[in-house]
Amino acid sequence: MSTLLFAGCSSFGSNSVAKRSAKLSTGIQKAYSVAPDTADRVSPMIIQSADKYAVDPLLLAAMIRQESSYRNYVTSPAGAVGLTQVIPRYWQQSCPGNLIEENNNINCGTYILASYNHKAGSWPKALAYYNVGPTGYHSNPKMKKQGHKYAEQVKQHHKILKNAL
Repeated sequence: MSTLLFAGCSSFGSNSVAKRSAKLSTGIQKAYSVAPDTADRVSPMIIQSADKYAVDPLLLAAMIRQESSYRNYVTSPAGAVGLTQVIPRYWQQSCPGNLIEENNNINCGTYILASYNHKAGSWPKALAYYNVGPTGYHSNPKMKKQGHKYAEQVKQHHKILKNAL
C-alpha cells in the first residue's frame, strides 16, 4: 500500500468555525456535487467534531463521502446508519443519542476514527479499521486488503476535496 499522509489543511487556518464551515461547504459542493443546503448544514458539524477530536476536517468530509455520499438516511446491510455509517449495536454505549441525527452521527464517527487512529498509530490504518474493524483487519487477510482499499478510496476523495478548495 502506498503511504498515505493526511495532514491538517493549513488553508483552513484558525479562522472562526463559521468561516471554515463556509469554505468547507463550498468545497464539498464542488468536489462531491452535494446540494448546497446539505453542505451548509453539515459543514459546521464536521468542523466542530474534527476540532473536538483532532481530526483533519477534510479527511472527515472525505470519509463521509465514501460512507454515505452525504445521504443521511442510508442504512447498510450490516445495520450501519447515517452520514458516517455507524453501527448502533457496537457504538451506542460510546455515542449516546440517536445516531440517525446528523450531529450525533458525525460526532460519533469522528470519535471512532480518532480512537482508531490512537490505537492504530496512523490515519490510513485507522481508516482500514473504520471499514473492517480492528479484529477483521488483524485476523483475515481478505478483510485487511478490503480495509486498505477503503483507505485508498478515502484518500482519493480527500485529494478531490483538497483540489476543490
